[in-house]
Amino acid sequence: MNPENVLAIGRHAVEITILVSSPLLGAALIIGLLVSIFQAATQINEATLSFIPKLLGILIVLVLLGPWMLSILSDYIIQILNNIPSITR
Repeated sequence: MNPENVLAIGRHAVEITILVSSPLLGAALIIGLLVSIFQAATQINEATLSFIPKLLGILIVLVLLGPWMLSILSDYIIQILNNIPSITR
């Protein structure tokens, strides 16, 4: 196994990680921003107020995009497992 293969596998793993995690992180970012704007407008300074909306938003995104995320991850794992014989040479 040469260094180019290792770098290519690592780069692809990072790309898959970013692709799969970005919807969840984006939902948390948008919900956090909306809650912060609401807190600034109403002058409610409660740090725990954003926790439940973020949790629910991430849960909704996970329910909606979970099958897509699972298919991306399973395709990557199948690709890695199928390429093991050619990588070890």
